[in-house]
Amino acid sequence: MNALDIELVSVSKSYASMAVVRDIDLAIPQGEFVSILGPSGCGKTTTLNMIAGFTAPSRGDIRIKGRSQVRVPPERRNIGLVFQNYALFPHMTVTENVAFGLKMKGVRREEAAATVKSALRSVHLEGMGERYPRELSGGQQQRVALARAIAPRPSVLLLDEPLSNLDLKLREAMRIELKEIQQQLGMTFVYVTHDQEEAMAMSDRVVVMWQGAIAQQGQPADLYREPNSRFVADFIGKSNILAVQTTATGQAHLELRVGEGVILKARNTEPSAEVRYCSIRPESIAVLPPGAGGDEFANLLDGTVRRVVNLGAAFEIDADLGSDVHLHVLLRATRASVPPKLGDSIRLGIDDADIQALSA
Repeated sequence: MNALDIELVSVSKSYASMAVVRDIDLAIPQGEFVSILGPSGCGKTTTLNMIAGFTAPSRGDIRIKGRSQVRVPPERRNIGLVFQNYALFPHMTVTENVAFGLKMKGVRREEAAATVKSALRSVHLEGMGERYPRELSGGQQQRVALARAIAPRPSVLLLDEPLSNLDLKLREAMRIELKEIQQQLGMTFVYVTHDQEEAMAMSDRVVVMWQGAIAQQGQPADLYREPNSRFVADFIGKSNILAVQTTATGQAHLELRVGEGVILKARNTEPSAEVRYCSIRPESIAVLPPGAGGDEFANLLDGTVRRVVNLGAAFEIDADLGSDVHLHVLLRATRASVPPKLGDSIRLGIDDADIQALSA
């Protein structure tokens, strides 16, 4: 049995002369929760539609369980689908909605009833089988759509921004439920979203797409700590992106000049290409008490507070380090007995490992 549930091999899609997806290679092993993440128009939904069979690739191969699917229609690919708008039948009960796919496959009534019961139990909707979609909340309707998709026991479940119509609190609750259901089923999930928090919270692996290609892929924490480009650093979370004017390689550090008189010391990783930018996460910047030496930091920077926003659990601080260098800092409220005020002088400490040199 092939260890990979899905393989995309040099897959491209063009409409006339416009390339929407460009030479994607992607391997998804059985049981993995993979999110395809990117801004609108990056090609993520087209990629999902090609896996589903709704769109044919212009070039390349798509394999499920090791078998090419390029000429296989959607209904024969053994995949489940969950859409943004739920797509429930309003005239059918929850039980009838969940049983629909089984009925189309000709599953016997007794077997289908047991399968529906199991699917509803998996999504925590026991006892709601006789209700109609209009009698359910948005979160419950989404769980019905999920139960309908998993009832036929597909090899892979494809989810196209399924939480985007829910309010914030319900979205956050459903993230937890979706991940728990996926782990319980041991099923491969491929999840398309433009919401980086969703992708980071649920995924075993995140595939970041930009301009039709894969910009970077990896575990969420690795993407956050070690983005490989300005785009990924800016799209995954918040980051200070500074243009690097010149670089110098020291014995222990890579010295980056980012402004007049501002030199940053990054860990010397011997970059293979010219460094054009650097990235610093706001929460990795320490706000030092007045008079503190800060000898533990490779970078000590003095500046002036230009903006302070109280977020309750944290303070957002904008600091000027000179006429052309500005840093966005996130200071936890528990570390700020007296938060800085507009116009205050401020000293910042940054570890060399928290400055990521970028070539693109």
